[in-house]
Amino acid sequence: MKKIDVTIPQKSYPFFIGENILPKLPGQIKKLGLNKNLFLIIDRNVQKFYGKTLDELFSDFEGKVKKQVITASEKNKTHETLTLLYNSLLKNGFGRDTVIVAIGGGIVGDIAGFVASTFSRGVQYVQVPTTLLAAVDSSVGGKTGVNFGATKNIVGAFYQPDFVLFDTDFLKTLGEKELLCGIGEITKYAFLAGQSYFNYASKNIDRIFDTEKNVVSRIVVDSISYKASVVSKDEKESGIRKVLNLGHTFAHAVEVEQSHKIKHGEAVIVGIVCSLFLSNKLMIISDVELKKQLGFFNRFLGRIKISKPNLDALYKIMLRDKKNRENIIKFVLIKTSGEILLDVVAEKKDVYFALKNGLQLFS
Repeated sequence: MKKIDVTIPQKSYPFFIGENILPKLPGQIKKLGLNKNLFLIIDRNVQKFYGKTLDELFSDFEGKVKKQVITASEKNKTHETLTLLYNSLLKNGFGRDTVIVAIGGGIVGDIAGFVASTFSRGVQYVQVPTTLLAAVDSSVGGKTGVNFGATKNIVGAFYQPDFVLFDTDFLKTLGEKELLCGIGEITKYAFLAGQSYFNYASKNIDRIFDTEKNVVSRIVVDSISYKASVVSKDEKESGIRKVLNLGHTFAHAVEVEQSHKIKHGEAVIVGIVCSLFLSNKLMIISDVELKKQLGFFNRFLGRIKISKPNLDALYKIMLRDKKNRENIIKFVLIKTSGEILLDVVAEKKDVYFALKNGLQLFS
C-alpha cells in the first residue's frame, strides 16, 4: 500500500492506494483515531458488488454502523437526496461524533462530502473512491456539492476528508465507459503536468482499458501527486488551482445541454478539445500546434458521441458557470503541455467557433 500526503495548511491527510486494500478500511479509521460511529453512503452499483464484503468488514466494529445506499446520477445529485440522507442520520441517532464514509464514484463523493460539511456543522468523513475518475480527481481537493435547477455543483463547500483509500481492485468491475471517464481527467493532467507526464500518458493511456496494474498505479499516483501539489498552494481556487478547470467550462455546459447522456469525464475530453480550438482562434497556438495536440484525441473520436448540440443553449449554460465574475466567462487555455493561461476572456463569436469545431469531431 502506497501513501501520498495531501498537505493543505488548514488540514492535511493521507491518500492510500494499493491492490486489495479495502479490508484495511476499518483499521485505518481506528488507527487515525476517528470517531466510532460510521454512516456509510454507498453507490447502489457498489452495493451490488461489495455489499456483503462491507457488511463483513464492519461486523465487529466498535461503534454504530449504518449503511445508506443511493443511486448515483446527476439527476439525483439534488436537495431531495440531501434530505434523504439528513433524515436517515437523524432517524438513526447520529450526531457530531459521526464519520461519514463515501463509497462510490465522484457523485457519491460530492454528495457525501457536502452532507459531512453541513451535518451538525461538520463531521469527520472518509473518501473511498470506486471509479477511476473519483480516484484521480474528485476524491482529492475538498470540493463538495450538489446541482440546483439546471446548474451543476452550484451549491457546495470546500471540505477536506480525513483520509482517502483507493483499492485498485475496484477497477475490475468497471466497464469501458467508466474507465473512459477517468481517462478524461487523466487527459487533463497530461496537458497540465508537463511534457514527461504527457509523453507517458500519450504512450500508455490506452492500456488503462485493460486495467494494467503498473500503468494504472503510476498514472493514479502521478495524477494525485500533481493535484495535491496544486491544492496545497490554493485550496479554494483563488489562484493556481484554476488550472484544474481546464476544459471544464465547456464540459459542464455539454453535460447539461446533453441532459447528462454523456458522463463528466467524457465531457472533459470534449471540453479540452474545444479549449484547443479556442486557443487557436485567439492565436495562442498555431494551426500546426493545434493539429499536433488534436492528435492525442484521435483515440477517443469513436467512443464519445454528441447528439445535435445547440450552440445558443450551450453558451447560455456557460454564462451560469460559478467561476464567472461580472457575467464574463473566463477560460483556462493551453499554450503548450505544462504551460496554461488563466482567466482568458473571449468574444462570443470565438466561443461559438470553439464549440462548433470541437463538437463536430464528436458528432
